[in-house]
Amino acid sequence: MSKNEKVWTILSMLEWATDYFQIKEVPDPRLSIEWLLAETLNIKRLDLYLQFDRPLTESELKELRTKVKRRSLHEPLQYITGYSEFHGCRIEVNPTVLIPRVETEQLVEIILADQSERKEQNLDVLDIGTGSGCIPIALAKSVPAWRFTAIDNSAEALTLAKNNADLNQAEIEFIQENIFNLAGQNELSGRSFDLIISNPPYILEEEKESMEKQVYEFEPPEALFHQNPLRVYEIINEFSFQNLKETGTLYLECNDKLTGRIAKDMKNRFSTVDILNDYDNNERFIRAVKNS
Repeated sequence: MSKNEKVWTILSMLEWATDYFQIKEVPDPRLSIEWLLAETLNIKRLDLYLQFDRPLTESELKELRTKVKRRSLHEPLQYITGYSEFHGCRIEVNPTVLIPRVETEQLVEIILADQSERKEQNLDVLDIGTGSGCIPIALAKSVPAWRFTAIDNSAEALTLAKNNADLNQAEIEFIQENIFNLAGQNELSGRSFDLIISNPPYILEEEKESMEKQVYEFEPPEALFHQNPLRVYEIINEFSFQNLKETGTLYLECNDKLTGRIAKDMKNRFSTVDILNDYDNNERFIRAVKNS
């Protein structure tokens, strides 16, 4: 931001920063500055367009300069602001957890639609690899009658997930556990669930080159990549079949390049296995009923 400019208004900042982000090849340049400017001024993005001529104070400019610099390096907006909106919930995020995706929000919507007639029942629900806790928190806000347990291998992620649960007044039991330990004795041994949900790391290392810089340089690689995601799903599927109640359902978010293979392997265990598409018509989700 040029110090030669005597007065910066909301409009001039929107125009300058949009051009600046475009030069830096930042994704969604206009959205980026709208979001950062609205956060700095503590107003809604829509209100920016009602105050075009409003001048920015020196303290506001100082705060905004730092945010713009971080974004110019392709740091995700959610890490800069410290939170993400997810299915009506405010989910705080930092580089220890994956930023919640639109696809995962769709998974929550699928579950709520599927189980709409059971919202008053005391279902036991398990989320495997909870990260920020966005899935069980969103579900708990919509269906408070259900009982939620969530596991993750990362102590840092669980700390953040617990804070998010408190922030959203969601009652969830959090357990530190590695997916690869599910086959042995652990805190979940002997327990059964009506619903099991998982969005594990499923991106192949060779796919990294096609990803945006803001993803592979800033988000935790252990939450994104795995050298053998099929093995991850195999472990989750085996555990789920053993620990689901008789008519229980498993919901998975998958790498669309692997969904068909994962579903094919699951048909040896589950009586019903369905592949569901995301909003971009990719084979993103699997719904498997233990004994329909």
